[in-house]
Amino acid sequence: QVQLVESGGGLVQAGGSLRLSCAASGRMISSYAMGWFRQAPGKEREFVAAINWRGTRTIYADFVEGRFAISRDNAENAMYLQMNSLKPEDTAVYYCAASHNLVAVTTHNEYDNWGRGTQVTVSS
Repeated sequence: QVQLVESGGGLVQAGGSLRLSCAASGRMISSYAMGWFRQAPGKEREFVAAINWRGTRTIYADFVEGRFAISRDNAENAMYLQMNSLKPEDTAVYYCAASHNLVAVTTHNEYDNWGRGTQVTVSS
């Protein structure tokens, strides 16, 4: 039972940056792979980025194109997503998630715990 709470979302102009945080409580995340997903209105939830249990391997969706960076601080029991060069199509609710896998995974059904999401809106 790990509780995940996202923060850092908001309204930003195209080309701007946001840093999302995922704070975990109730259990340490040091033995879990972690990931970020997003869901825009009328679209399916899609994978954004994942990081393995030690933070030594990361995976990104193709649309990231080098703009985002996922990181984790197990001592602080937190995960982050730095988003730069944001585009209007990045507008979505962003969710953090924890998996019982040690390795980074990219599909939603491999994650067991989810936050409630934080809204990111990018204006043109």
